[in-house]
Amino acid sequence: MNDNGAGLKLSRRLSALAEWVPQGARFADIGTDHALLPVYLAQQNRISYAVAGDVHEGPVDAAKKQVAEAGLADIVSVRMGDGLAVLSPGEVDTVTIAGMGGSLMARILDQAGNRLDGVTTLVLSPHVAEDAVRRWLVSHHYVLDREMLLEEDGVIYTLMRAVLVHDQSEARSSNESLYDQNLLAPALERISSVLMHEMGPLLLRNPSEAFHRKWEQEILKRERVILQLSHATAPEAAEKAREWEEDVREIREVLSCLPAAKPSSN
Repeated sequence: MNDNGAGLKLSRRLSALAEWVPQGARFADIGTDHALLPVYLAQQNRISYAVAGDVHEGPVDAAKKQVAEAGLADIVSVRMGDGLAVLSPGEVDTVTIAGMGGSLMARILDQAGNRLDGVTTLVLSPHVAEDAVRRWLVSHHYVLDREMLLEEDGVIYTLMRAVLVHDQSEARSSNESLYDQNLLAPALERISSVLMHEMGPLLLRNPSEAFHRKWEQEILKRERVILQLSHATAPEAAEKAREWEEDVREIREVLSCLPAAKPSSN
């Protein structure tokens, strides 16, 4: 844990997410829990305004207590509600969502509608199904400008930041370049689009030790699934096993073509 000098302790993951919030942002933290992130950012004079939203009553009460004790009720507004329903259109320019699966995160973003109006920066940390988030970003003209993996308490977390590109053709062009399937050529002729979205285009360009560890762990998980499928009697199990075997083969191939892992700075 990092003590920020103002009485709060942030996890290393929250500290890293905080660093990616633009100076002076009008900020929303969705699934805020105890409002640690907005309170920390307000204490550091990093944000001008914040909404701390959570769908559960317990965390909302805890967040209100945290904000009141910090004397920040004029800057941080704590609200109970589902996803981005706690926001008004144009109210904030930066949104953070962390600590949930990527499919749920993409659904929350999808259901936001015009509440995302004016939101130019998304700081996200899905703990599974990162590909669902990356696909949502591409389809809504956001372009990743930062990705990192951070290991804390034995868990490897994915962090990503994306910025809105207002010109749709420019956004499309930037994302086509970002997700270039010839990224590893000539060592590897092409990476499948599926794997690019799973692994992360910026992470692939600068693979860390944590990246290699994460994907070795993924291979082990998939091999366990293949083993389970090999014992199944359903006729579709063999076909499913072949698909998973192909996934593992492709992941191994990509890892073998990446530059040597650089020691993690985390």
